[in-house]
Amino acid sequence: MNNPQVIDVLVIGAGPSGSALAIDLVRRGLDVRIIDRSPHTFDGSRAKGIQPRSLEVLEDLGALDDVLAGGDLYPKLGLHAGPLSVPWKMFPHKEATPDVPYPNTWLIPQFRTDRALHARLGELGREVEFNKALTELTQDEDTVTAKVVGTDGAEEIVARYAVGADGGSSAVRKQLDIGFVGTTDESDRVLIVDASVSGLARNRWHMWPGLGGKLIAACPLPGSDTFQWMIRLTPDEEPPQEIGALIDRIHSHTRNRHIQLHEIHWKSVFRPNIRLAEHYGRGRVFLVGDAAHVHTPAGAQGLNTGMQDGYNLGWKLGQVLAGADPALLATYEAERQPIAAGVLGLSTEKWGGIAKLDPSSMKRGKDEQQLSLTYYGGPLAPAGGDGGDTSTLRVGDRAPDAHLLGADGAQTRLFDLFRGSHFTAIAYGPGAARDLDLLDWPTTGAPLKRLTVGPAAGDGRAFSDPKNTLRSAYGLTGDTLLLIRPDGYIGHIATRDFLTTAQAAVRAMTPQTRTRTMS
Repeated sequence: MNNPQVIDVLVIGAGPSGSALAIDLVRRGLDVRIIDRSPHTFDGSRAKGIQPRSLEVLEDLGALDDVLAGGDLYPKLGLHAGPLSVPWKMFPHKEATPDVPYPNTWLIPQFRTDRALHARLGELGREVEFNKALTELTQDEDTVTAKVVGTDGAEEIVARYAVGADGGSSAVRKQLDIGFVGTTDESDRVLIVDASVSGLARNRWHMWPGLGGKLIAACPLPGSDTFQWMIRLTPDEEPPQEIGALIDRIHSHTRNRHIQLHEIHWKSVFRPNIRLAEHYGRGRVFLVGDAAHVHTPAGAQGLNTGMQDGYNLGWKLGQVLAGADPALLATYEAERQPIAAGVLGLSTEKWGGIAKLDPSSMKRGKDEQQLSLTYYGGPLAPAGGDGGDTSTLRVGDRAPDAHLLGADGAQTRLFDLFRGSHFTAIAYGPGAARDLDLLDWPTTGAPLKRLTVGPAAGDGRAFSDPKNTLRSAYGLTGDTLLLIRPDGYIGHIATRDFLTTAQAAVRAMTPQTRTRTMS
């Protein structure tokens, strides 16, 4: 074994959840390694829907352009019944608004999402270390020690914290002996195949339902001749292995012999697991993504929930490593576990409805888009706490986008001002602006960006809201001081006693060494 240096965080698993977390940690200046037991980046389509809230997260992390370039809007469903094909709008198309810049679910195969995140990691000077499998994980009061085996032999990695992002069969979760409560129906299996196809229109997500829950579906993957096929197997059916047997299976169900498969790029048998970890970590080790929760594929929720796990955990790890109270890390499970529980219920309901041929189960709306998820009522946004509310928002809600004008007359998106590893304070009105100048902020950890909206202060921090996009989205009716967390959720709302109540909220999320120097 080597004589290792202590790093800040070890991320185990380089799928979307682990990669998003690693990006967030690295941009905070932390010493991070990310390892994965696979020999290379995942090469299948598997999770293919990126929800509007996740698109906002990807924009903040700097990976959105590649994700948009690698995908497209979802096509309409084409429901086949004999010779008839009925178009069905699964996702209502929406236009962008000042508060919701990405209102539509984005269709992109998972391998492109993974590659976009890995490319962003590379831009930040980090690479995924593939072919490294965890064999043992131990921890003490100060560090975590991971024993891993790779092509170069065995290695010990010592870190202040570790995060398991290593999927539903998580070795990290097993090492921590954390229960994974739920069900796996071994009789409910779906063969997923990425294949080059001819004889099938690419402007539809084709579905051929059948009695008893039998189903074949084919979704066109953007920028290719490939479809993702989903074939629901009968309980005693052996999945076809060769391309000829697969074509025969498709022809027998669809009655369409024009469909031809020319090359299989990836395939897997999927069993709908419905499971939730009893805890999201133990000591200095945490779980994100499928290591903490697994879902049915209905509603495109698993990948999105996992990435947002990492987005929630990243800034908290950064703050604690900078000297904040370690109790901040307990808020990760408290905030994210209820979200996953709700998502599990939603995706399970949709999956059951599809089996019953319920058309409403194929509709997608605001619940799936994850824009209305909130941490209100949690430890950082307690109901009835010092934080107030506005006519549209409460503490713990997602902070909407808005279009503002800078002192130089240039239009600026609020999300552009949020982007980065900092907190943001918005003072709306002169009273809130005066107290914002007096707000103490620590000298370590995430910095604070201070913005005023209202009368120009002449210092580059002042913005105006001529079209009332901020006032409308945030429900502002008078002087208000808003504190926005690094993950884009509202950490505090003050409509009176601005300084006193805001300072209490700040203390819960930051180290204690403070300064009044403007940032």
